[in-house]
Amino acid sequence: MSITVRQSVTAPGIGTPGAGSARQVWRRLRRRPSAALAAGVLALLVLLALAAPLLAQLSGQDPNAYHDELVDSARGGVPFGSFGGISADHWLGVEPGTGRDLFTRLVYGARISLLVALGATAVQVFVGVVAGLAAALGNRFVGQVIGRLTDVMIALPMLVLGIALTAVVPPDFPRPLLLILIIGLLDWGGIARMVRAQTLALRGLDFVDAARLAGNGTVRIARRELLPSLAAPVITFAAIKVPTAMVAEASLSFLGVGVKPPTPSWGQMLSSAQTWFRADPMYVLLPAGLLFATVLAFTVLGDAVRTALDPREGSRLRVGTRKERTA
Repeated sequence: MSITVRQSVTAPGIGTPGAGSARQVWRRLRRRPSAALAAGVLALLVLLALAAPLLAQLSGQDPNAYHDELVDSARGGVPFGSFGGISADHWLGVEPGTGRDLFTRLVYGARISLLVALGATAVQVFVGVVAGLAAALGNRFVGQVIGRLTDVMIALPMLVLGIALTAVVPPDFPRPLLLILIIGLLDWGGIARMVRAQTLALRGLDFVDAARLAGNGTVRIARRELLPSLAAPVITFAAIKVPTAMVAEASLSFLGVGVKPPTPSWGQMLSSAQTWFRADPMYVLLPAGLLFATVLAFTVLGDAVRTALDPREGSRLRVGTRKERTA
């Protein structure tokens, strides 16, 4: 008579029940200067976006107010003064052609860019987690249908479909909400595939078998046993998807199918700045620099969160580096 013993070992990157408290994760994050810097940059941007009305009052400027006297009509609308018309009243200069205050438009644009990116990521995570769990825990037919649908969603060109969908939606539909739905519902395939693979690896472990033997149903096992173990990879994937969603919003706005004027957006500002990059480089550099800094900060923070939630990867990297140095 043979006895089969199942070893409860998780694959790298798969969370385990009770593995690392929030305090331990926070302690690991604080040890990384790059993570602290990235978090500080993101906190500052979020604070600027939330305080946009207050900052507009402090500067005494309206983001949609035109100032024709601040641009040179003889030169096609180039702002008077150096560096795009920077002055005591206009801290970062004015917009070419219209004279609108650039600082207030940038902080209001941060609201749209961050709102769309975070909202679209939330939609992606929700749809992807539900689809991945259903594909892994459902019957064979459900798994095959969701698997083929996931493959199709991954293969679809999101920008092309986004342009087509925004063109047929009524113009009075709120554009930020439309962008959240389009980006979120067209880009959940990667998360669904990852959740399905992780769930297939987890469902054969002892703690899941014990929950099943205790009489728990599939939904209860997914909610109480699997979701806590999936938290680490899902949070890591979400942190990486936020900058992707931000770039997608900027791309759609740059192509003229995103946020509509006069609502400011970094992508929309870059779209109108392409004709002014020689006459007024500041009008291009400011929104492009903010977009680059935000995407970079989210990427660095996402990598730090991944290492903090899975410290074994950081240990492997340190061991590999030590071996290379001693070789």
